[in-house]
Amino acid sequence: MANSDLSLLLPRVLIVSRRTVRKNKFVNFVGEYHLDLIVKYGAVPVIVPRVSGLDTLLESFEPIHGVLLCEGEDIDPSHYEAELSGLSLDEIENIRNLHPSDTTIDKEKDSIELRLAKLCLERNIPFLGICRGSQILNVSCGGTLYQDIDKEISVKCPESQRVVHMNYGNYDGHRHSMNVVANTPLHDWFKDSFEDEKMEIMVNSYHHQGVKRLAQRFVPMAYALDGLVEGFYDPNSYNPQDGKFIMGLQFHPERMRNPDSDEFDYPGCSMAYQEFVKAVIAYEKRLKGSEFIPRATKLSEELELKRRVIVKSFSIAKDIYKSDSQMVTGQSSELEAGANFLQATTALSLQQEKRLKQVGATVRNGSYYTHVLKVNQVREKLARTMMANMSIEHLSELMSFYGLMRQICSDTLERKMNELVQEGS
Repeated sequence: MANSDLSLLLPRVLIVSRRTVRKNKFVNFVGEYHLDLIVKYGAVPVIVPRVSGLDTLLESFEPIHGVLLCEGEDIDPSHYEAELSGLSLDEIENIRNLHPSDTTIDKEKDSIELRLAKLCLERNIPFLGICRGSQILNVSCGGTLYQDIDKEISVKCPESQRVVHMNYGNYDGHRHSMNVVANTPLHDWFKDSFEDEKMEIMVNSYHHQGVKRLAQRFVPMAYALDGLVEGFYDPNSYNPQDGKFIMGLQFHPERMRNPDSDEFDYPGCSMAYQEFVKAVIAYEKRLKGSEFIPRATKLSEELELKRRVIVKSFSIAKDIYKSDSQMVTGQSSELEAGANFLQATTALSLQQEKRLKQVGATVRNGSYYTHVLKVNQVREKLARTMMANMSIEHLSELMSFYGLMRQICSDTLERKMNELVQEGS
């Protein structure tokens, strides 16, 4: 098979580019380390250009078997309702001066990547977020970010616990310690590199923001010495062999290499990409299996004639059955074609078997929802009994509390709906 045909066979991983200025013109780019590793482990990287309006055209990139999000600017705080950081205007301006290339918000890239992240979460498409990509993943699930690590974390830490997360003078060579959490994928990947029974490795990073409140669905996999989350994943969506992989890494395993060679600092550095692509391949196979529908075959003239004879045979048999009449002379030979066809096709086809299994699943799901309904009825009865024993004062306080919650939900919902309307206008 020609090499040009490989792209038709290998699963596709979408990667959104980053925009920068070169020779007074905008250009888009993606780091080659990401692309090399995706190709090395058996997938095809498909670069999604950061172009205005592309967030509405993502269906054009189907089929999507995996998404890798990596470099980029700070995420617009409006996407995660930034909590009050206590930073003054002078401090915010100082942050912008220190990190000019990161604090320039790119709303188009935000929109594209947030849509892709939510698409992956909805369909269980394998997702790997590196650095900014991990922050996108956390924000898309309701988490928040620190506006600036130095201003919000480092100043509160003892000198011995402070961590430099970005070193412009030693970009790739800079490292800081990271403690790995036991019984997580990161622990499995790096366990052979731990020393003195400490689950600790040295990692690099280039960021001045990071996870503040981790979204509820995620579990931390590693922390920096200052307490910042350096990696997290969804344990309910992690099984690479079954096509499940939802993970965010704040550090850059793809760049943890010897400057004189492509050898990694630790054997586990490439595992994030290896396991991610494994999940992508499995997801692609599963997707093909679920979406396969045999196309109608155009019959030759001879087969089309046989088909009509069989259809006529069934039609005659149906008329005899409905009218409860006797078979007339000459009909026996016409009925023979249908009888022979039925005798040769008594076994179910794969498609018929699949549909029967789907019916079975529907029945099982129906039983489950019936059970849930009964449980809710029991809970309602218990709640009514409990409230009947409560005092008027307690009931009044309870009613007031839930009334307040209802108003807050209503106000928040109205605000979010207005934001959607404004975005669409």
